[in-house]
Amino acid sequence: MTADSASARRLERALASLRGLSVGDALGSQFFVPANYPLLKQRALPPGPWQWTDDTEMACSVLAVLSAHGRVDQDALARSFAEHHDFDRGYGPAVNRLLRLVREGGDWRELSSALFQGQGSWGNGSAMRIAPLGAWYADDPEQATHQAEISSYPTHQHREAVVGAMAVAAAASLAAAPGGPPSPEDLLDGVITLVPRSAVGAGLRRARDMLDYQDAGTVAAVLGNGRRTSAHDTVPFALWSAARSLGDYEQAFWATAQAGGDVDTTCAIVGGVVASGGAGAPPADWLARTEEPPAWLTPFLP
Repeated sequence: MTADSASARRLERALASLRGLSVGDALGSQFFVPANYPLLKQRALPPGPWQWTDDTEMACSVLAVLSAHGRVDQDALARSFAEHHDFDRGYGPAVNRLLRLVREGGDWRELSSALFQGQGSWGNGSAMRIAPLGAWYADDPEQATHQAEISSYPTHQHREAVVGAMAVAAAASLAAAPGGPPSPEDLLDGVITLVPRSAVGAGLRRARDMLDYQDAGTVAAVLGNGRRTSAHDTVPFALWSAARSLGDYEQAFWATAQAGGDVDTTCAIVGGVVASGGAGAPPADWLARTEEPPAWLTPFLP
């Protein structure tokens, strides 16, 4: 395989993951609308179009930077986040302020490290956007976790947020492996091996022990479902759900969404991981109802 064809294959995998992430995000966000909530219990689709949120907008920046640089360039990523920041996409207040200040000339290193009394944000924002990076590095899960770690710092510097991003990237990389997706047990075992000790890691070990549970609501009650919007309250459950439904996007989405919580984010993570291998692509009619990627991403796409 030539360097050009390898790069094209990486972009193809990452774009497949982005599509899965975007559909999960956009459809998941529809169930915050009270009129649509009964549809969730019926596994019925709300009318389109479905608008995506900050999860997809930031994931587009990740893909654009990978396409332009072949790796994560933190300054380029921070600039892209800031330049394409749409206040109405559902960003948290801390990141809204950070990106506005970066856009006005602030140093992301100082701003990100100063969040939450100097602890940095432990939110799920760096995990929600990172699955396409994992798909990009399907041939190198260790590099996926390294690049995911680097990608977190412009907005999320707390160790749990960083490890959350590493875990999702590792899962997407393993799910997109050239030999086909692993078993649920092998997926979570692989992720656990690739991430450092942390609350996220402890949650992943509990998730591994609960793979034989059938009720997602019970599992979410133990692992969390993103209701607190922290990485360790979000990532273990999302990867439990993804691991159990590799190759079946619809099943993965509904099981995740019906557990409640931060539904757009858990479904974005799950959708990005499941779709990263290509076999778990979202249904065509779901994709058709989902808002198109932003126009500024077009120059970076094949």
